[in-house]
Amino acid sequence: MTMEGGKQGMSLIEKAAARLGQAPARAPEPVSAVPAEQAPPDESLLRLEPMTPAPEQHESDAAAQARHPVRKPDSSTRVEINLSALKARGFITPDGERSRQAEEFRIIKRPLLENAFGRGAPLVDHGNMIMVTSAHAGEGKTWTAINLAISIAMEMDKTVLLVDADVGRARVHEVLGTPMGPGLIDLLTDDSLDVSDVILRTSLPKLRVIPMGKYHPHSNELLASADMQRLTQDLATRYNDRVVIFDSPPLLMTSESVVLAGLMGQIVFVVESERTSQNRVKDALGLLDSSKPIGLVLNKTRRRLGSDYYGYGAYGYHGTASK
Repeated sequence: MTMEGGKQGMSLIEKAAARLGQAPARAPEPVSAVPAEQAPPDESLLRLEPMTPAPEQHESDAAAQARHPVRKPDSSTRVEINLSALKARGFITPDGERSRQAEEFRIIKRPLLENAFGRGAPLVDHGNMIMVTSAHAGEGKTWTAINLAISIAMEMDKTVLLVDADVGRARVHEVLGTPMGPGLIDLLTDDSLDVSDVILRTSLPKLRVIPMGKYHPHSNELLASADMQRLTQDLATRYNDRVVIFDSPPLLMTSESVVLAGLMGQIVFVVESERTSQNRVKDALGLLDSSKPIGLVLNKTRRRLGSDYYGYGAYGYHGTASK
């Protein structure tokens, strides 16, 4: 595992960029996390692709929602998550198995929790608000966000709220089998709704979900609205033991995701091995406030692991970090 502060010599991403420049076909190893050999046989499930609905699909979604209006969830019910199906698709599950992948996410979550709750590290402002993003779509950020949420939900004293804020390519509801709404978009457009009206309880006792909600023609703009700012402030302070994870749009696809990043306390930036170029990583990171802890996770790496390497994920920092 490698952790570096942004003010101690060459930053992690600079080292990664230098290695990319020397060998374009290889990914920046120091920020790696998830070996490809742990991926399910069908790699498309790991990639969660295709992730871009066509305009016709948007229209179809809107029509379907008009025929079947979303209703407030019953607070006495919960959504049953099919853990066997999740595991088959390459996700970690709270079954007690100490797999390589589960260990990787334990290492990834530890500095996040330290920053959020001030254990062994300076307390980060709104550190319990964590945004998972990437430069482009398809790099594995939704897969990372869900795994991270499940891993933190396995903590003894923490609850997790997973928010599907990737409003153009929402996939959390598909993966977890939750209703699509009401959700985030409904909360931002309907003054009669409260946060509690859109939070879904799940069969994982410490995991809650806010799905994307109904289609809206200005969904991306809503992420940068004053209502979104008020909502994130509310979520950051309402429960002092809760971690809120936002699966957000990719940074280079919509400017609103950068505004959303400004409302977060910490950023997890997912980089796909052997796909994302040095310049794209630099461009995306350059849009973020480097005074925030920004953790980089290299996903889908195909490098061979030596016998003395346990396969645990390295979580590198760009900018200010706790370690």
